[in-house]
Amino acid sequence: MTPSNSAWKRFTNSQVFWPLVALALIMLFNAIFTPGFFKLEIKDGHLFGSLIDIINRGAPLMVLSIGMTIVIATGGVDLSVGAVVAISAAMATVLINPALGKQLIASDKLVQDVSATPLPLVVAAALLVSALCGLWNGLLVSRGNIQPMVATLVLMVAGRGIAQLITGGQIITVYFTPYFFIGNGYLAGVPFTLFIVAAVFLIAWLLTRKTAVGMFVESVGINARSSFYSGINEKNIKLLVYTVSGLCAGVAGLIISSNIKSADANNAGLGFELDAILAVVIGGTLMSGGRFSLLASIIGALVIQSMTTTMYAIGVPAMAAQAVKALVVLAVILLYSQQLRDGLSRLLERKGARL
Repeated sequence: MTPSNSAWKRFTNSQVFWPLVALALIMLFNAIFTPGFFKLEIKDGHLFGSLIDIINRGAPLMVLSIGMTIVIATGGVDLSVGAVVAISAAMATVLINPALGKQLIASDKLVQDVSATPLPLVVAAALLVSALCGLWNGLLVSRGNIQPMVATLVLMVAGRGIAQLITGGQIITVYFTPYFFIGNGYLAGVPFTLFIVAAVFLIAWLLTRKTAVGMFVESVGINARSSFYSGINEKNIKLLVYTVSGLCAGVAGLIISSNIKSADANNAGLGFELDAILAVVIGGTLMSGGRFSLLASIIGALVIQSMTTTMYAIGVPAMAAQAVKALVVLAVILLYSQQLRDGLSRLLERKGARL
């Protein structure tokens, strides 16, 4: 086997291959049926276009998929990330505007660029409360021995109530331009959210691929009992991954609330937990745990966001978008079916034998 053939085989067997195939098919569809989809424009030194929109709007989901990946790799699941997004957004916006939704008025004019709390403390507080949410989930799973779906369902249900308590049941609007840069800013001509995703990915990659943590995570996901007898503290590993998932949800909450310049406890992050799980599954990480790929999960998130952007671009009604999305996702998931692959292999072998 030549080196080029060997490299190609390794690539086709990697977890990123099928997500890239799915993303390429969506891009091919747009190239044929969506005129101007790949058009990029520079306005005021910033890049604009559908591809930029996919990256910018998909950033929260990409960040969530990173935390969800390592949780699922341990054989768990985190259903609370959407609620933690709402809690993070609520905490940040309340610290900026403690008037609880009321406009800050001075001399009959709206006060711009005013924050009751320094921005670094706003970000730190939002991430801290998100990490505590993740820690709570981790304690229930690792120390309480509660099934992950049940343990995280508690915070999924209660989280939006907590966010409502933080905001006083109101939609908090902020008028602090430096905060808007997190979700709306541009750096070197591209959305700043791309750099946030890259930073979160780099930290998670270093943690899981340059230390023993990644091996421990996969070991716990494959067989937690054997990992325990091998000297791995599987309880601490589970505690760590849920805390990281909470942190990722906190980052996503900051991005979303700064993008829309407000926090809505009822709608912020709504349904994100399902999209995050789906992105991880598209990325090839099994729900039973074990081998995982952070990059493949990010590509999975891009697949989901690309589908959404494509459907709106071709005029699919919002009511029908979810149904179309489900059908496309089903087709993508079938690509991972071992039975389907075995059937295709047998079919190709039969045709080869006839020839």
